[in-house]
Order: sequence, then structure tokens, then C-alpha cells
Amino acid sequence: MKNQLVIVLDFGGQYNQLIARRVRECGVYCEVMRYTTPLDVIAARKPVGIIFTGGPNSVYDETSPHIAKDIFEMGIPILGICYGCQLMAHTLGGEVSTCITSEYGKTETYYDTNCALFADLPEKAVSWMSHTDYISRLPEGFTVTAHTAHCPVAAMANPEKKLYAVQYHPEVNHTEHGLEMLDRFLKNVCGCVGDWTMEDYAQTAITQIREKVGDGRVLLALSGGVDSSVAAALLSKAVGERLTCIFVDHGFLRKNEGDEVESAFADWDIHFIRVNAKEAFMERLRGISEPEAKRKIIGEEFIRAFEREAKKIGQVDFFVQGTIYPDVIESGAGDAAVIKSHHNVGGLPDYVDFKEIIEPLRLLFKDEVRRLGLALGLSEKLVWRQPFPGPGLAIRIIGEITDEKLEVLQDADWIFREEIAKAGLDRQIHQYFAVLTDMRSVGVMGDGRTYDYTLALRGVTTTDFMTADFARIPYDILEQISARIVNEVKNINRVVYDITTKPPATIEWE
Repeated sequence: MKNQLVIVLDFGGQYNQLIARRVRECGVYCEVMRYTTPLDVIAARKPVGIIFTGGPNSVYDETSPHIAKDIFEMGIPILGICYGCQLMAHTLGGEVSTCITSEYGKTETYYDTNCALFADLPEKAVSWMSHTDYISRLPEGFTVTAHTAHCPVAAMANPEKKLYAVQYHPEVNHTEHGLEMLDRFLKNVCGCVGDWTMEDYAQTAITQIREKVGDGRVLLALSGGVDSSVAAALLSKAVGERLTCIFVDHGFLRKNEGDEVESAFADWDIHFIRVNAKEAFMERLRGISEPEAKRKIIGEEFIRAFEREAKKIGQVDFFVQGTIYPDVIESGAGDAAVIKSHHNVGGLPDYVDFKEIIEPLRLLFKDEVRRLGLALGLSEKLVWRQPFPGPGLAIRIIGEITDEKLEVLQDADWIFREEIAKAGLDRQIHQYFAVLTDMRSVGVMGDGRTYDYTLALRGVTTTDFMTADFARIPYDILEQISARIVNEVKNINRVVYDITTKPPATIEWE
């Protein structure tokens, strides 16, 4: 990578990937590394800045994550956030104590606008706090640059050594001017020029793919979703006709979607193969209701279908997936928690019959993938297609999957998406779908008693898919959707709407 690099050191906080997302939003390339990364490895990457993330621990606890004091002597600007702020103070000789009054949520904060982070910003604004400890004594050489009614050190700085720290979370939307504060650290303190663009990334990725592939043949897993479509466009420009795109229709797509995907790529200058594999998937999933087991079976069967097709077309050297950065994070990289294993990176079997797997998008967040798609010349309709998980509706059917349940969910999901589009909300709600629960309840239809399924609707708004809020769909639209579903779809007599944020929930149900 020729771009300037900022390293985000992960100390276990819930917003760590969001920090990385915000840094890139400022036009600066960054990568997330564990706090245990050796300092010589960090130095070898030549970062222009380092950001310490938050975390759930107390720095005065010996079992909490710590870092060598030498990192502050490397001459690299450092910004500490939340736990990272306290860690900086503790490591450099300050004192961290338990709060008399803890702070959570929106907090009125007072800023010293002489500080580089707050220059030309309001002296008073709201920040997002989440802490039970506070800095009770500053390290030598630091001054207080922000405070609240209950937190005497809401921010501190040592400009001479280019060390800055904030107790609050500037990366979340609730912190007013938070992105501007991060941008000031990146541009004014680290000297970043903002050279991270999708146009440049496209050229770099194409060059790297050509060098890796050489004269080899490439097989791409094409689902028709945003990620795999952008990967297909990127590989097409890199290797041309040596690319074969295989679309495995596992039978769990949305209504009519298999035909739509095939039609969308009919005019592309690529080798396109559609594999109708529903029977094979259903056979493997018969009697399986445990979510983790379902995901693993689907992931393995995907690979086996690709392997079988690859053998028909001859020697294939490389297998391509549209894995993106949140997939990597949430599938449990390193010692991180596994949130979802239905992503590409989490569902692979131990044995894959290809020389190597290429994941050209694994460094990108979802909105970066969309921008890359536009830079590569893909249509807006394709680039803004609704996100759809690899296992499809299989993870939106709670419990065992049957043909009956699949048909019910496809019909209900179709109505939900149709009504959202009619209301003009399809671009405002970033992801929306239906989930067929495994719960039956009593209902009344035509003066008769029913005992049928409950359908859940899910709609979220998000900027990065690492965090999400439930979409505020107007009641009259929800009423219309519910009425159509219970009247037009068999075996559903109750519709509910999911109003849970992420966290604590994930966007998908399984």
C-alpha cells in the first residue's frame, strides 16, 4: 500500500471498528491491530499515527490490557480514546481512579479551543461518555483540554510529544463534532494528506491481483449481491476472460432473485455459470435446527458446489470471495469474539480444492465497497442492492428449513420490500427483511381459530454495519405491510417489528 497508514490498536472496546471506519471517512487508510502486536512490527509499518481504542477494563487491574511505555518514545503521534485515554495516563505516570459519579451517554462537555483537536470548534458541546474510572492525576507534561461536571479530565494533551487523549467517544454520532476532532488529529497532528480514495484503491488492487494471479485461472463466487458483484468487476478488469463467475443458487434467495441475478450479468464479458443446487442444500439441512450447525453446513456445501463446478471447467488456480472488513472482524479474528460465523470467512471447511483464496475487498467497509463499485463503472442499481447474507433466507428461518417455510418467507419478504419501495424508503433504510420465527400463536381469521407462525420484520439504519439503529418506519406503512402479509400469505397470523439496536443485537436473527 502506498497510502499513509494510521494504526488503530484494539484494546477490546465495542466501537473499535467504528474508529477505523471514521478514520477512513477522513480519507486516511488505517488498519486495526491487537494491542499485543510487537512494537517492532508496528514500527516496520511506518504509521503516521496511532489510535488507542476503548475497552471494558480498568487500567489499574494487572490483568487488564497494557502496552510498553516505549511506544510513546517512537515519535509517532498517538490519540487515546476512553480506555486508551486512561491507559496513556496510567502508563506515563498519571493516576486513574474509580469515579465518584460515573458517566454514560450524552454529556455536556467544555473544550479548550486552543488544543489542536478542538480548534475552531464550539467551546461547549455534547460528547458520548461511557466510563466508571477517571484520570485523577495528570502525567507529567500534560494539560487538561476538556472537562465535564463530573469528569475533571475529559481530554488531555502533550503537544510537544504529539500525545492526545479523550475520555469520551468521538467516533460515535452522538458526540457533536466528533468526526471533526478525529480529522484534526489526523490532518493537523499526524500530517495526513487524505490520500485514501476508492479510485486509487481500484488501481492498486488490480495491479496486486495481476501480480498474484499471473497466467492462472480464477473462479469467483458470485451471489449477485453488492460485495461479490464489485469483486467480479474488479477481477474482470484485472484478469479478463480468465475469470469464471459461478452463481450457486442454493434455493434460499428472495423471490425471483435467482432469475434476476442471471439476467443482470447476461451481458457481461465474463464466463457466467448458474448452478441450481437447492436439492443438495436441503438434503444436508434436513432435520437441522441449531443455528451454528446450519451455517457451517451451508458454508461447506457452498465450497463443495464450487469445487464440483471447477473440476468441470478444468484447472482453476484461485478462488475469489467478496469478504469485506466487518465480515473479518465479526468472524472472530485473533482472540476476538465470534459474533457471526455465516460470513464467508467463518463458513469455510478445512479443505478447499484451490491453490489460494483471494479476498480483494477484505480491507473495505460496506460503503467503501459501494464507492469502489461506482468507481469501476457498475450501475447504481446494482451497487445499492440490499445487503443479503450468503446463506440467504436459510438464516432468516428460525429452526429447521422446509419447502413450506421457505415459500412463506419468500412471499412475506416480497410484500415487505415492495411496500418499503412504494413508500420511497428503500434508500433511507439501509437493510430491511422478514424473519420467519419458529413460534406459533393463536389467531382469529374468518370467525375461525388459527394457530400459525409469527413473522418478524427487521429494518435498520447504519453507516458502517458495525453498529445499527432500528428504522423508524411510520405506523401506517407498517399497518399496510402487516395487513397484506396476513391476508396474502398462508400460515402467518401475527406480524411483529424488531426495535432492537446493534449492539446488543446483531442485524440478522441467526
